[in-house]
Amino acid sequence: MAITYDLVRQVTADLYAWSLKRIPDNSKAALRRAQATETAAHARKTLAFMLDSAEVAEKTGRFVCSDAGVPTYTIRIGTAARLEGDIKRAIVDGFDHLVKTIDPPILKFVTNPLTNARSYHGKDMPIVSYDLIDGADYLDITCSPKALGSGRWAALEVFSYPTLEQIENYVMDCVLKAGGQHCPPVVVGVGIGGSFDHAAKLAKDASLRPFGERNPEPVVAAMEERLLKAVNATGFGPMGVGGATTAFGVHIEYASGHGFTPVAVSFNCWINRRTRALVYNSGRVERVE
Repeated sequence: MAITYDLVRQVTADLYAWSLKRIPDNSKAALRRAQATETAAHARKTLAFMLDSAEVAEKTGRFVCSDAGVPTYTIRIGTAARLEGDIKRAIVDGFDHLVKTIDPPILKFVTNPLTNARSYHGKDMPIVSYDLIDGADYLDITCSPKALGSGRWAALEVFSYPTLEQIENYVMDCVLKAGGQHCPPVVVGVGIGGSFDHAAKLAKDASLRPFGERNPEPVVAAMEERLLKAVNATGFGPMGVGGATTAFGVHIEYASGHGFTPVAVSFNCWINRRTRALVYNSGRVERVE
């Protein structure tokens, strides 16, 4: 058997739809933990409202946020996966199918960057990045829609032989510039090293890491701890109303490179939208998140 056009078309459409109507279980758990530890009464009330909104959306099949963003996928291709048909086209057609069938309908968020015209179609839409998994007989597909809160405040700067202090200061500069406009509590993803584009990919992938999962390297894990404390000490709080819960986590990934060192920072808003599924050669679909 093989992974077919029809299967990929359906799964990619489903992943996008699921991501709009519920938040991941560990996001809900993080909101509950934040309610228990948040010191500001108005911030606790805001966290409770956010959690209630997420649960109502899930029960009623409505959107958690009115900004559906644009479909963004990370697809890891198993080297033992067998593909049949125009798989890249299947992702585009999956989005078209969703636009025609989803209830409630989504707004026209696909924007031409040169004219600012909005539609449901556009160049390189959906946005897809690819990687390989040695030996796997499946596609590992993650959908993480990028909307204004999670996309507007991403940034990147290239340094020459930076110190850890310089890197951490840059991350905090990005956090302070964003303030409460990225719909906190957020996950902050940081990518260090590699090339310009690879650092940005690392930052995006880091923002999708499950809460509470630290980088296995002690130096990087210590950076994550320091930065999380510093971000929450800013006092922006949930939805910018003030409080001690501005971030659920700071996740860092790095790659070796040259002496020039790009540092990328990205954010995933409080919904922390991400859905993931494994699509096997047998036709079985395993929903992971």
